[in-house]
Amino acid sequence: SGPSGSSGSSGLSGNEGTPVSPTTSTVSTPSTVSTPSTPSTVSTPSTRPRPKPTTSEPLLRAHGGYRQLKSFQLAQLVYDLTVRFCDRYIDRRSRTHDQMVQAARSGVQNIAEGSEAAATSSKIELKLTQVARASLEELKLDYEDFLRQRKLPCWERHHPLRQELVDSRFTTADEVAAWVVRKARQHCATTGLRLSAGSSAQHSHPAPAKYYPEFSANAILILTTVAGFLLDRQVQKLAANFENEGGFTERLYRVRSARRKLSR
Repeated sequence: SGPSGSSGSSGLSGNEGTPVSPTTSTVSTPSTVSTPSTPSTVSTPSTRPRPKPTTSEPLLRAHGGYRQLKSFQLAQLVYDLTVRFCDRYIDRRSRTHDQMVQAARSGVQNIAEGSEAAATSSKIELKLTQVARASLEELKLDYEDFLRQRKLPCWERHHPLRQELVDSRFTTADEVAAWVVRKARQHCATTGLRLSAGSSAQHSHPAPAKYYPEFSANAILILTTVAGFLLDRQVQKLAANFENEGGFTERLYRVRSARRKLSR
């Protein structure tokens, strides 16, 4: 019984217990080995629900807002001036009167209509903006004809009053009319002084009204040219956008494709 008792005491406690504890610590090492729970943390993102795809592109394009366009504001000013000019200098019963007024009106109306149509058709917006540009070109020719047929000077590109008028940035027909009267009077004063210096006789100053048709037609012609230049740039920008983004059909396809992804 002695040998069996000594073998029992040596297995549970005493000096033999010291080597036993390292064994238990080595057994617990697998718990530390399993600690790198990287697989669980790596797999966590795959278990998360995917964010649903969203699209910020609306079906209808931004449209309207034409009243803020410089081209529209200037075309509207040209229209107001043309109505006044034709009522004063063109026979109301003549076809030219109606054609000039309608050409000026077409410039304004087509800018507005094209801007509103942009919601569902870039093509129509581009087309109507170009129609507005063509109408103003027709109006320019009418003013050039008026000056040429009456043997009045058509101000050249570098005429000093040309740039002065553009820099003034008038917004109403009354402001332009006041400018015409002021410049015609100044022109009369300088012309009268030159006449007096050229002869000993006293010469009265020419009446300012004599220059009103010339100054009025040239002023409106200049503003029409500037409005046409703005519309040229607007058409170029619309054409570039159409090439890059496509029209309503392409937008409809993109929006519907995005909606299908959302529903999955």
